[in-house]
Amino acid sequence: MSDFPADAAAARERETRALRLAVLLYLVVFAIKVAAYLMTGVMALFAEAMHTVGDIFVSGFLLIALIWSRKEPDETHMFGYGRTQAAAALVAATLFISFTALRLYEEAIPRLLSSEEASYDNVGVAFAVLGISMVLAAFPLISLIRNPTRGPAAKAQMWELVNDQLGLVAAVAGTSLALAGFDRADPLAAIAIATIISWKAISLLRENLSLLIGRSPGPDVLETVERITLATPGVIGLHDLRAELLGPAAVHLGMHIDVAPGTPIEEADAIAEAVRLAIHDNVAGAFCVIHVDPAPTRPLATSA
Repeated sequence: MSDFPADAAAARERETRALRLAVLLYLVVFAIKVAAYLMTGVMALFAEAMHTVGDIFVSGFLLIALIWSRKEPDETHMFGYGRTQAAAALVAATLFISFTALRLYEEAIPRLLSSEEASYDNVGVAFAVLGISMVLAAFPLISLIRNPTRGPAAKAQMWELVNDQLGLVAAVAGTSLALAGFDRADPLAAIAIATIISWKAISLLRENLSLLIGRSPGPDVLETVERITLATPGVIGLHDLRAELLGPAAVHLGMHIDVAPGTPIEEADAIAEAVRLAIHDNVAGAFCVIHVDPAPTRPLATSA
């Protein structure tokens, strides 16, 4: 039986539907941006199209990883496949830096240094596409901002949408300035978008690399585990508490609890089981390994 609560499974199903919709939406937006770039020659539109490619990679990899992470623990991966999402994010971040951002810099920097005057056609199409993209991104962003109980995944998606809006604002500003006679504004906007993509990629690398090498669930979870354990009848002390995240909704915990010296092994085992059940009721996705030790006895004081 899985250790994940039913509401976590429902949340994963909602996330899967959302990612599928996001991938489809990004594909449509990418096609529109590329078509608009070919019609107008606006560099910022090409940059935004590459930005959308990055979004497609991230959502696509995360969708595959989310489906894969549903697999139950087996002999090969005894704590499940929750970390596949972090691995997918690392791949996506690498693609961000090596493909999307670098490609933008390669296109924008020569144009920035060029003395050739840029020409644009059908500029109204460029503004229309950028405006539509901003509106599409604004609806889910406003919804997430208004939700005070958003979880980690929702927060990550919110900042992803903020990054998208920043990139679109840079594209609109660059295009407007280019039309006003500042030819270098367009490649500068593309460079700004590439920088936003790079910053996003570095953030993904840092966060998910930390998870893959065994990041702690944080002091709040550790304090909760300690409080629950010490409140369990029969537990005298707690030491050597260790914990690491196995994925977005799974924690591996190991600890030693102290019981009264001479406690029968059956009673000690029942105390450990009570601790395990209490933790599982309060920490979603917890895998507990509990060792029972006799409480250390204090030596008798000796008279001088």
